[in-house]
Amino acid sequence: MQNYQLVLASTSIFRQQLLEKLAIPFVTAKPDCDETPLLNETAERLVTRLAVAKAKSCQLTQPSLVIGSDQVCVINNQIVGKPHTEEAAIEQLLSQSGKTIRFYTGLALYNTETEEAQVTLDHFDVHFRQLSRSQVETYVRKEQPLYCAGSFKSEGLGIALFERLEGDDPNSLIGLPLIKLVSLLEQAGHPVL
Repeated sequence: MQNYQLVLASTSIFRQQLLEKLAIPFVTAKPDCDETPLLNETAERLVTRLAVAKAKSCQLTQPSLVIGSDQVCVINNQIVGKPHTEEAAIEQLLSQSGKTIRFYTGLALYNTETEEAQVTLDHFDVHFRQLSRSQVETYVRKEQPLYCAGSFKSEGLGIALFERLEGDDPNSLIGLPLIKLVSLLEQAGHPVL
């Protein structure tokens, strides 16, 4: 059986922390791909396409299983990006007040030897409380979620924004569906346990 190195195609500290939960050795690599959505591309298609593209884009010198992941937030059937500014984060969160938004996370496990990718999709719904402008401004000032889809960090103070969360894997909301990843690794002959 081939001895593969496990590679996380991400520089996200959040995804690295999630993968560390599995207590298996891995290295990280910076993906290099264009993340621009295609014309009329659905959120589901976008995240699965980018998960594969990220995994395939890493320049590696030894046989590897490469984990690629991509996530988008959808509000009112529109893909929403990272806010980048406090003002945009505040407006994004106010638009989510009292609503349910959905996160789609694409996950790929790419074998550099066989050039085959296993791909899966996970979704997670976030039900927001009714929020006042003051609450939203306080949250954004304290946590600075400027580079997070949806303008919050569910693993931090962002939990105070929610009425409830709904999905199969809470790790998916942070950006790496570990339950599905464990299954993909097993199918690839690289079991976690």
